Amino acid sequence: MQKFTTLKGVAAPLPVPNIDTDKIIPKQYLKTIERTGLGRYLFDDLRFTPDRKERPEFVLNQPAYRKASILVAGENFGCGSSREHAPWALLDFGIRCVIAPSYADIFYNNCFKNGILPLTLPKDKIDVLMKDAANKNSFTVDLPNQKVTRENGESFSFELDKFRKHCLVNGLDDIGLTLEHEAAITKFEKQQKESQPWLYA
Repeated sequence: MQKFTTLKGVAAPLPVPNIDTDKIIPKQYLKTIERTGLGRYLFDDLRFTPDRKERPEFVLNQPAYRKASILVAGENFGCGSSREHAPWALLDFGIRCVIAPSYADIFYNNCFKNGILPLTLPKDKIDVLMKDAANKNSFTVDLPNQKVTRENGESFSFELDKFRKHCLVNGLDDIGLTLEHEAAITKFEKQQKESQPWLYA
């Protein structure tokens, strides 16, 4: 998993509450277990007409936001059904950070497992950042110091669980966390093979 330390990038505004996972990536694209290639289907119904023409009014179709790496969203982002394809699609598109007042729990947890920082700020701070994003401003997200800095230099601090922060900063998903104990696992397996060889027959 790619490490997340400091991210500076264009922020796309999506001031809509209750964006559910079917809006993030519709159900017809859930057949694959590949994590790549899903970015082209991100917000599919919002980005495209039924005949696959871009909707020019949608934010990610506008030239200034086509390479956005930060998304400023409304409350309860990622609600609806559980699907890990939602953060996969965001990440494949290039979104590394979502800033919102609140999230659905399963989506929130899935973001951390895939290298996306879903940070939470109070509504008044979100409103400020939403206006900045609408004005095509970029932000700097500093995870080690837990700050979001606007172009004018003003910073907003955010809270984050220490363990989740550790995982993102070090690029550790569940497999990576397990491999931190690789030496102990190898030692145990060697001892077990010697003491209980029938388990490996």
